Amino acid sequence: MYNPAVLDPLAAETALLRFVPLGLTAAMIGVALWGCAVQPPPGEPRGRAIFKTCQPCHGPIGQGNLALRAPAIGGLPEWYISNELHKFQENIRGAHPDDTEGHRMRPMARTLYHTGDLEAVATYVSKLPMVKVQPMMTGNVAAGQARYSTICVACHGPQAQGQQVMNAPPLSQQADWYLMAQLEKFKTGMRGATALDVEGSQMKAMSATLLDSTAMHDVVAYIKSMPN
Repeated sequence: MYNPAVLDPLAAETALLRFVPLGLTAAMIGVALWGCAVQPPPGEPRGRAIFKTCQPCHGPIGQGNLALRAPAIGGLPEWYISNELHKFQENIRGAHPDDTEGHRMRPMARTLYHTGDLEAVATYVSKLPMVKVQPMMTGNVAAGQARYSTICVACHGPQAQGQQVMNAPPLSQQADWYLMAQLEKFKTGMRGATALDVEGSQMKAMSATLLDSTAMHDVVAYIKSMPN
């Protein structure tokens, strides 16, 4: 059941993450720097060694973590993971002053400074199994279907499976709280506000057509109703 005190992006994005201790963020960056500085044990793939620095937030198999507002990343397409890591590295994503998660991800992405590190971890994460995330919110599925079919389907596909040709990621496996949080970020300009973020700019425009949180909940509810 949707609990606005915990899950509403208007509250959670600006309040919940402020309770993440600064020391934890510093520790995660320290672990990442250590992970990128050392060589993996003989026989261990570089991508798997680097992914150990991602586990504190994203989980041991990339299943995500609501408490840290870290999305599920296991099984996402390699091209999408690479694109987003590049955006974090280059201040195209995560640079807005209110984007708390972005401020954590940017320095983590920048620890991938050795040649081939970014590609190695993107490949490894893309091969992790997708973990089915149970819905936590409610919404009008029928109303969401009507909106999805006119706003989202051209890029994300009829089953929200994503389309590389549109640089649109799959959505159906992602947690509903994360989908809501990202829609709110696009609507408020935390994402997609720079011309360098072509896909983000498109999403910013699309999110503006969802006039309120009810419309966003409905679309997310429809996405989460899809078989996956």
